Amino acid sequence: MFKNFIKIAWRNLLRNKSFSLINISGLAIGMASAALIMFWIQNELSYDQFHQNRDRLYQAYNRAVFDGKLWCWGTTPKIMSKTLKQDYSAVEQSCRTTSANFLFTLGDKHLNLNGDFTDPDFLTMFSFPLVAGNPKTALNTINSIVITQKLAKKLFGEQDAMGKVVRIDSVDHFTVTGVMKDLPNNTRFDFEYLMPWSYLKKTGGDDEYWGNNSVQTWVLTKPNVTEAQLNKQVLNITKSHSDQKDQEVFMHPAAKWHLYSKFENGKITGGKIESVRLFAVIAAFILLIACINFMNLSTARSEKRAREVGIMKAIGAKKGSIITQFLGESILIAFIAGIIAIVIVQISMSGFNQLTDKQLFVPYASVYFWLTGLGFVLFTGVIAGSYPAFFLSSFKPVSVLKGTFKKVDAVISPRKILVVVQFTFAIVLIICTILIRDQMQYAQNRDLGYKKDNLVYTMMSGSIDKNFKMIRNELVSSGAAVSVTKTNSPVTQRWSDSWGFDWKGKDQSQKIDFIMYNTDGDFVKTMGLKIAAGRDIDVNTYPTDSTAILLNEAAVKVTGFKDPIGQIIKRDNHNLVVVGVIKDFIIESPYQPVKAMIIQGPKSWFNVVHYKLNPNNTTAENLKRAEAVFKKYNPEYPFEYHFVDDEYAKKFNDEQKVGTLASLFAGLTIFISCLGLFGLAAYMAQNRQKEISVRKVLGASVSNLTGMLSKEFLMLVLISFVIASPIAWWGMHKWLETYTYRITIQVWVFVMAGLVTVIVALATVSFQSIKAALANPINSLRNE
Repeated sequence: MFKNFIKIAWRNLLRNKSFSLINISGLAIGMASAALIMFWIQNELSYDQFHQNRDRLYQAYNRAVFDGKLWCWGTTPKIMSKTLKQDYSAVEQSCRTTSANFLFTLGDKHLNLNGDFTDPDFLTMFSFPLVAGNPKTALNTINSIVITQKLAKKLFGEQDAMGKVVRIDSVDHFTVTGVMKDLPNNTRFDFEYLMPWSYLKKTGGDDEYWGNNSVQTWVLTKPNVTEAQLNKQVLNITKSHSDQKDQEVFMHPAAKWHLYSKFENGKITGGKIESVRLFAVIAAFILLIACINFMNLSTARSEKRAREVGIMKAIGAKKGSIITQFLGESILIAFIAGIIAIVIVQISMSGFNQLTDKQLFVPYASVYFWLTGLGFVLFTGVIAGSYPAFFLSSFKPVSVLKGTFKKVDAVISPRKILVVVQFTFAIVLIICTILIRDQMQYAQNRDLGYKKDNLVYTMMSGSIDKNFKMIRNELVSSGAAVSVTKTNSPVTQRWSDSWGFDWKGKDQSQKIDFIMYNTDGDFVKTMGLKIAAGRDIDVNTYPTDSTAILLNEAAVKVTGFKDPIGQIIKRDNHNLVVVGVIKDFIIESPYQPVKAMIIQGPKSWFNVVHYKLNPNNTTAENLKRAEAVFKKYNPEYPFEYHFVDDEYAKKFNDEQKVGTLASLFAGLTIFISCLGLFGLAAYMAQNRQKEISVRKVLGASVSNLTGMLSKEFLMLVLISFVIASPIAWWGMHKWLETYTYRITIQVWVFVMAGLVTVIVALATVSFQSIKAALANPINSLRNE
């Protein structure tokens, strides 16, 4: 019986090649698209879930009220980890991490590399396996270092890295005590080496101040300790060890680190999970649309297969066996489409990885993959073939064999509903894609408040800080730059914020957080900022500017200063004098309001050199001169630079990925839908060929016939547009509400989406309609 089912199904495929090609192509593209999205979703869901102790791993978070809102942040005091491990019974292990950047020197090799400082417990808390070395002791000594396999190959080639010695920043020598397997692509951690916390302490980077929230603290609980029990214990740890009496601590579990990282007013409101849900829906609908094609084309051929069903029933075939046969055909088609889909996925995986910034791959060696894939194919085949199987098996043999079976052309039919569903989703995706791109363009065009063109920065490494004055003078005198300033962070990032400031007239019940920015001078000139009042910090002209500060306009608003110049802001018994007010400039998200900022003078700490390239020279010439200057005063370090406009563009990466993926899948949705429409139009034209021929003989023009044949499909697309528009408006309205600076949804977006869909659908249907209208009527009427 099974053999006969397969044989009949295969013969039907060969007998109807065009039908088979359309069905297999639609299913293959739909399955491949859904598979790519599912690979991406699986990667997102698996972030940091490979750790053996993931159910007991947490990150420490702070929360406190600022400006009337409850804020949460994931940096903590350095002393917290040690205190948690020593004094809290729920904690089994704890460690800290903070970023490290050092020049590695080995012979003629000089590599500027990023890593982390951490405690020895890190290697036993997290499942980052060592291919060499003992995780329990690898970071126990002050000059030990653990490196990844990738870094080991960079430094030592094919040699065994264990026990080898590297020089750090031309100062200290470190011995490789562990080689770690390269980090997977589904972890939040990103380092090439781990250095012991004891070395950071030796270099003066450690402190026990509870007000300095600058590192990440990780906790491994004892078995059977719940999240609620842990949070109850640690809630007041900061309060009990400092004067921060309004600051609480809570633990964020590993299961939520990646997907649930967005907090609003002290509560988790989402994060990456929103994108995961969105693309899960897209994957489901793309696959559904491909299945709808199969359903529509199968039922459209009902008249051709009605006699076959009638004969089968007349000779005793039961309804169940007929259903099984038709499901078998759909599963066979799904199986062939599945094979083609794997080929499509493999071919497109490289481009998809580049688009999503992932390292996805097809796990051919995994039994789980093949079982899942087989289940996926069977599921698709059953879904695609279910409606046609029940529809075709319901024909009455007497009516069919007497020739009285007629297809009912109802005003509302399942086939029409399915076409409407297809194009509704396609139009929703088109509208969303347009609005996402408009929102991103709107943010990109927002006034930054500074001039990013020709603005470059270099991190202060090695001897740059010691030789800064000479570097600054020679950058200008060589013609490479027109102005130079050093700061604590790049102008595109916030590395520091603080509270605890006081001023005359302050509401003492309010706790206000300020972004902290440091400069040594020429800040306004180099960044191209606009002065709203007063002047820039300038210690050369005004020696007292060592305690001077600038405020941005947002800071003036929160302080309530009517005349800010000359006002004194106190902190830790130090008086800071306001000498200038600058126009607000964007340092964080371009989608959110600018926050209050204090720019301090030269009695601060610095990490970055910003310099404005000379507009009279080419960029290449400026960089060549700048490299010569930095190499002269910092010879062992490679010259590395970052263009501010490139770094600013990275703020739009997430939106760009979502927009590009939405565009891609909107295009695929339209293509699959039109593929089905093309097949339906072909069968409609074929079934109405005699009618067309008669009308043509009676004088109907090609345009009249084309309009007649296209009208029904055009009406279905218009109905889809009417349904899709409010759905898309509601979804994008909710999405745009998450942005303070946002576009308003314009009518033209819907008109454009509708026109694009109508034109594409009309072009698809018209091809078959014109072909049928141009056919010679004699060929069709010859048998009459």
